[in-house]
Amino acid sequence: MATLLHIDSALNRENSVSRAVTASFRQGWEAEHPDGTVVYRDLAVNPVPHIDTVSYALGGVPEDQQDDAQRAAFAAREQLIQELEQADAVLIGAPLYNYTIPSTLKAWIDHVIVVGRTSAGDQGTAAGTPTTVVASRGGSYAAGTPQEGNDFAVPYLKHALGTVLGLETEFIVPELTLARVVPAMAELIDTADASAAAAHEAASNRGRALAGKLAPASV
Repeated sequence: MATLLHIDSALNRENSVSRAVTASFRQGWEAEHPDGTVVYRDLAVNPVPHIDTVSYALGGVPEDQQDDAQRAAFAAREQLIQELEQADAVLIGAPLYNYTIPSTLKAWIDHVIVVGRTSAGDQGTAAGTPTTVVASRGGSYAAGTPQEGNDFAVPYLKHALGTVLGLETEFIVPELTLARVVPAMAELIDTADASAAAAHEAASNRGRALAGKLAPASV
């Protein structure tokens, strides 16, 4: 059976577009592979701690020389790393907050990047894992828009996930998610709805396709 690692990071748990679209992916995945395993982390509800001086230094402290605090920090970080390493596919909800990713998602990335282990080019322990990122945006940052070039989330994630960890990343980007709540964006509601519909369809299809590829039905 295949394992999906599903991570959400949006603070808004009721009306989040990134959460809704990752749910469409997951529904497609589970429809195709109902017996698979899903490891779910909601970083808004249960955030992982940010890297501190203890966890940062773990790589250079032999296990038999670690104190209790270091061992606890190592165990927590090791669980995150192994969840990534053992996943057959990864799904990440990454809304754009203040032009970049939520700090909780950055903390998770800081924990799972380990030089010489997960960060080792195409030899990294998670390299090649198909990864779908739902990078939602309240406005539009497309070429020709006033905000062009101000999205620092997708470029960062392409580098951190794709280049550093070697994951095979694909991005689904629903835009204008604030159109229905910001009066000045009212004229963009139809465009926003079309972007959301396209994102849901892409996510569902991607979930089904990956599940079918990684865990084909027995004949």
